[in-house]
Amino acid sequence: MQNLIEIRLRNQRLTRPELRDPAAVVEWFGAVQSQDYAGAQWGVSLRMPSLTTAAFDRAFDEGRILRTHVLRPTWHFVPPADIRWMQTISAPRVLAVSRAYFRNMELDPATIGRTRRAFEQALAGGKSLTRTELAAALGRAGIVASGQRLAAIVMHAELDQVLCSGPRRGKQFTYMLIAERAPQAVVMERDAAIVELARRFFRSHGPATLRDFGWWSGLTVGEARGGVEAIRSSLDDEKVGDATYYTMPSRAKAPSATGLVRLLPNYDEYLIAYKDRGLAGMPVTADAPRNVDIYAHILIVDGRFAGTWRRAIKPSGVQISVTPFAQLNRVHLKSLAAAVARQGAFLGVPATLV
Repeated sequence: MQNLIEIRLRNQRLTRPELRDPAAVVEWFGAVQSQDYAGAQWGVSLRMPSLTTAAFDRAFDEGRILRTHVLRPTWHFVPPADIRWMQTISAPRVLAVSRAYFRNMELDPATIGRTRRAFEQALAGGKSLTRTELAAALGRAGIVASGQRLAAIVMHAELDQVLCSGPRRGKQFTYMLIAERAPQAVVMERDAAIVELARRFFRSHGPATLRDFGWWSGLTVGEARGGVEAIRSSLDDEKVGDATYYTMPSRAKAPSATGLVRLLPNYDEYLIAYKDRGLAGMPVTADAPRNVDIYAHILIVDGRFAGTWRRAIKPSGVQISVTPFAQLNRVHLKSLAAAVARQGAFLGVPATLV
């Protein structure tokens, strides 16, 4: 079991953070969950030798990383080259299961067509608009859009490959046309796209199970199984109890996880990407309180869920408070100190453990 953890840590780039560009990290994973933008930034940073918030924001604002609803779906960072074929995978099922929701929002095909034309007219020429500005553009086209109805319209436009993220305006997110933001996006048939998604998942998230891939991708069991079978000859597998774990073989040795401490953000791919999180000790460990928030920022020790942490940004710098489930030894405390210092370097401010 420990060997599986160490291989997963290596493939997740948590013990071999060799990639030099945040866009390369996102491409390695295929997609990185990102409804908490700041947390997801930090998650990407953990997979690189060094990355600052300013450098990540530049990559995002330049369009080298996009953010959209895809897969399950929730917000994810995705590479611009991949956004179309990923939506080809996600959209049919999401739209099918959301049919009643869209109907309740009074969004029939004719209305959706009108919203698309309004967006294309308002955003043409490389413009970027905030969600409030999109609502105003819809209003000018005679379409009432606010609250949940506006959210439904925008998500539908994302799934229809009309909208994706634009550069941030201060702390506000904007939207642009995919055709202009990602003009080189690759188009694939759906079956080929599922195979490519399976390859990305097991190289970056393995060892993982078929159920894990189905959960992460949002595919049906049959579709997920088809993706795995298509790449089966290139996967290693290991049976643990009733579960079979698959991974892409690698020449890189998996470093030991002994003494390793990492401060993971909420929704990090190391935990949220798996249907069964038992390999990493989730949702609770033997010594963990039963009411722990498994979606908080997570402390992992030796590759296992071992507590939570919080950060508070003050005028003097960032303060990190850690709540471990058990006392940390000297080796772990040294690794924790390095993790705290890395958070400070990422934010560009002094960091202290309180």
